[in-house]
Amino acid sequence: MTRREREVTDPKEIIRILDKCKVVHIGLVDKDQPYIVPMNYGYEMEKERLTLYLHGAAQGYKLDVMRANPKVCFEMECDVAPFEGEVACQYGTSYSSIIGRGTAEIVDDAEEKKHALSILMKTQTGKDFTFDNRMVSIVSVIKIHVTEYTAKCRPLPEGLRRL
Repeated sequence: MTRREREVTDPKEIIRILDKCKVVHIGLVDKDQPYIVPMNYGYEMEKERLTLYLHGAAQGYKLDVMRANPKVCFEMECDVAPFEGEVACQYGTSYSSIIGRGTAEIVDDAEEKKHALSILMKTQTGKDFTFDNRMVSIVSVIKIHVTEYTAKCRPLPEGLRRL
């Protein structure tokens, strides 16, 4: 990380960012071509070990790419607000973000899929949901074992105003 003053290490602040963001951008590699897809997500954080859960169609390009190469990267952001300055180089954007890398696993076990979908819905809505076998049989669930991540926050600079 180049701008260490923006690094977030407080676990409570990292959880705040994970809770506030609603879309994660997943980066995949298909042979020699990059592919990025935005997705809703859920997460679990156990002793600073982050796991992301995604869901989607039961088949398709994204799953094919993950099966061939399970290495992924990801990025999410929230609190995004452009601000102005008195000169061009003072303009910018305030934000909070998390970026990282990991390995994708396509979950087949029905009980694990139910657990993952419950976490995803709790992250997205703040509400608890339950899922039956029929519901989980028609979707894919992807579990990302995060191997590394960093969080950043760039607050609105003092004295500057949002656009």
